[in-house]
Amino acid sequence: MLSPDRSQPDALHLPRSAPIDAYGNGGFRFADMSHRGSLLCLPEAIWAWPVSAPEQITEASLFRVFEQSADIDTLLIGTGAGVWLPPSSLREALRRVKVVLDTMQTGPAIRTYNVMMGERRRVAAALIAVP
Repeated sequence: MLSPDRSQPDALHLPRSAPIDAYGNGGFRFADMSHRGSLLCLPEAIWAWPVSAPEQITEASLFRVFEQSADIDTLLIGTGAGVWLPPSSLREALRRVKVVLDTMQTGPAIRTYNVMMGERRRVAAALIAVP
């Protein structure tokens, strides 16, 4: 299981990045462990992410991305099983911190994230768990 963040007791995280090995059944497998629920994958850690629907994706739910924007060029958002167009205010906020946003269903987002990680690109992924 992921370890707790001491500054935010309810936040679980793996203190490094890792490719996503599998997804489905409401969770993900990575780094020889599993997690039920959504994930926020950043260059320095993988965090539990309390988002279950695209409508919950906001600047506030992505605060860790904004905090670490100097280390991120691209943010992939896996929107679950459906398609979601982010509000222009979110796209503009990310543009201001020089992070390119790309949204797609969770499966393609995971595949893209893994490829970009393998290429050592500065990528983050916000992934909504799918059933």
